[in-house]
Amino acid sequence: MSQHRQLVSLDDIRPAAARIAGHVLNTPTMQSAALGELAGVPVHLKLEQHQITGSFKLRGATNAILSLTSAERARGVVAASTGNHGRALAHAARAQGAVATICMSRLVPGNKVSEIHKLGAEVRIAGNSQDEAQEEVDRLVADKGMVSVPPFDDAAVIAGQGTLGLEIVDQVPEVETVLVPLSGGGLAAGVACAIKALRPNTRIIGLTMERGAAMKASRDAGHPVQIEELPSLADSLGGGIGLGNALTFAMCRDLLDDVILLSEEEIAAGLRHAYAAEREIVEGAGAVGVAALLSGRVTSTGPIVAILSGRNIDMDLHRRIINGASALPVEVAA
Repeated sequence: MSQHRQLVSLDDIRPAAARIAGHVLNTPTMQSAALGELAGVPVHLKLEQHQITGSFKLRGATNAILSLTSAERARGVVAASTGNHGRALAHAARAQGAVATICMSRLVPGNKVSEIHKLGAEVRIAGNSQDEAQEEVDRLVADKGMVSVPPFDDAAVIAGQGTLGLEIVDQVPEVETVLVPLSGGGLAAGVACAIKALRPNTRIIGLTMERGAAMKASRDAGHPVQIEELPSLADSLGGGIGLGNALTFAMCRDLLDDVILLSEEEIAAGLRHAYAAEREIVEGAGAVGVAALLSGRVTSTGPIVAILSGRNIDMDLHRRIINGASALPVEVAA
């Protein structure tokens, strides 16, 4: 039996889908004529950026919150986040009457911090990386007895994200290749687990940025490694995977067929195409599937599904990018 079957399986994802039904949206897919012409096969965009809270993260956060006992929820929940998990957890916690504390690094964009504040969560800014923010989470768990809801390396979170894979198979049964944003691996692991169980021959390709691709470096090394976290237009894909990673590293190692790195300019091109050709606003992380197709580095003999994972981009930044500004963050381009 392969290792990932002992971690999270379809038997975890199907109950998660039932658990979160009514709390999250079953998001649609949309066929892209422009990208299909470019790829030579049908291309479908999974519009997860239309999810409540603006990203797929609500699936995992909601499943995790609903999996806790009432006593555990009463202790308060805490998580490290690059923004979208924090927003999702704040929303899910408030819906269940729980208090959430979100720990983030100084690299998290201000618009994402502000949205979490609006949902009533306490925000703590700690350090210059997600690993340093995680240290604050660990302290709060140890000192105050709060319950940690990790952004990716957690069975309930992975199973929740995997519900997106069930929807893809239902909406595009003939799918041959799925393009999934890759950071800590919660989304990629869950989606790959669900789809491989139902369609074993479907290829799952992880997509991430060149600047600070922790899961790619870890897969190449054969074990979790720590790398420098750098500013990126795809800020939601930043952060390490944790040297003590228990779940997502093994699942992404075993289940992903390939990982492709994208430059900042390629990600910006994907964001521009999503807006101009598809009439969709996405953040950098949500544009990586489009970017990979535009770059010509993804080929498939059958239908492709690209997950547009989120839309929570600072709109001033979005306007600058679609108007041709440099894709590099200001602090990098200076």
